[in-house]
Amino acid sequence: MRALARLLLRIPVPWVFVLTYLVGVGVQTVARPHEPFRALEALPGVSVLGGALFVVGAAIAGWGLVTFRRASTTTVPGQVSSQLVTWGPYRFTRNPMYVGLIIAYFGEAGILRQTWPILLLPLTIAYVNWVVIPLEEARLLEAFGAAYQRYQSRVRRWL
Repeated sequence: MRALARLLLRIPVPWVFVLTYLVGVGVQTVARPHEPFRALEALPGVSVLGGALFVVGAAIAGWGLVTFRRASTTTVPGQVSSQLVTWGPYRFTRNPMYVGLIIAYFGEAGILRQTWPILLLPLTIAYVNWVVIPLEEARLLEAFGAAYQRYQSRVRRWL
């Protein structure tokens, strides 16, 4: 399992979301004739809602990325940050880029009216929550100590 986690950590987290989505599209394509549910296809307005979610998610993720770029710190999990970023979207969640990616992922599924990618999303969220984020938090704790602990106590991991 650790070997798989190390391998996955070499893949940028946004690409993990993309790959999960593509696997879901593949499953949906194969399963379509036998799919027991077509929930998203039947709902009116789901594409419009999906578009709105995609835009909101991309904006949140982009805001987090721009904030990191302005702080001149890394966005690569496992690398040591040069600065503890606690402003911008980081006032509301310690992981706005991941929150934004999740919202955009739901939006994409709505736009394309695809169910299977949504069913696979919990696997990616579990990986980010139990592999990526703990690694990032350990590095931040090493680098910023008590300042990071105060930040953790003040701002939630997700929402």
